[in-house]
Amino acid sequence: MDDWDDSAPTTVGVPSEQMEIKLFGRWSSSDVLVSDIGLTDYIAVKEKHAKYLPHSSGRYASKRFRKAQCPIVERLTNSMMMHGRNNGKKLLAVKIVKHAFEIIHLLTGENPLQVVVNAIINSGPREDSTRIGRAGTVRRQAVDVSPLRRVNQAIWLLCTGARESAFRNIKTIAECLADELINAAKVGEERAVDVWGGALHHPWMEADIRKILADSDKNLAH
Repeated sequence: MDDWDDSAPTTVGVPSEQMEIKLFGRWSSSDVLVSDIGLTDYIAVKEKHAKYLPHSSGRYASKRFRKAQCPIVERLTNSMMMHGRNNGKKLLAVKIVKHAFEIIHLLTGENPLQVVVNAIINSGPREDSTRIGRAGTVRRQAVDVSPLRRVNQAIWLLCTGARESAFRNIKTIAECLADELINAAKVGEERAVDVWGGALHHPWMEADIRKILADSDKNLAH
C-alpha cells in the first residue's frame, strides 16, 4: 500500500469532438436539408433528434403536438405497424425500414434520410376541404392544411401505399416501401401516394371550382 504513487493525475481526458450519431450506424443526419420552411419544425431529423435506432421509447402521445418532436424515421416505423395484426411488432418494423434504407442507398446513391424528408415534403396535401353548415345545408369549403397534418398525412399515405402494393405481391414490404419513398421524393413520378391521395384532393378541387364559379357570377352581376 505504501508503494502507490498518489502524484499521478486522476482525471481522464474528454475527447474534444463528440462522436457523430448515425442512424443504424450508417446514415448521418447532419447534412439533411428540409427544403420546405413551413415543415422545418415538424420534421425532426437533425441535432437532438438524431438517433442510432428509430426506437426511442418516448412518450410522444401524452401531450398534444408532442409527436412533432418524435424523430421522423421513428414516426415512419410506427406507421408501418398499422392494422391490428401488425400492432406492437416494432422490431419487425425497424428491420423493414432498415432494409428499405439500404435498398434506397443502393438504387439512388443518396442519403436515405434525405430521400425520406423529400418524400414527406412532396406527399403531404397543401389544401383540403371542410364541411360548412348544419345537416341538410352542408357545403364544402377549401381550406389550407396545417404543417403537422401535412406530415401526418404524408406518412400515412406513404406507408399505406407500400402496404397495399406489397399485398399479394412477390416483392417484399421493404422493397415496396423503398420504391414508394424514391418515387415520392421525385416530383412528377408515378406513385401510390397519388392513387391513395386522389380521394383527398378531389373534394377541395371541387370546392375551389365552386368558389371560382361563385366569384365569377358575382363579378358578372356587378
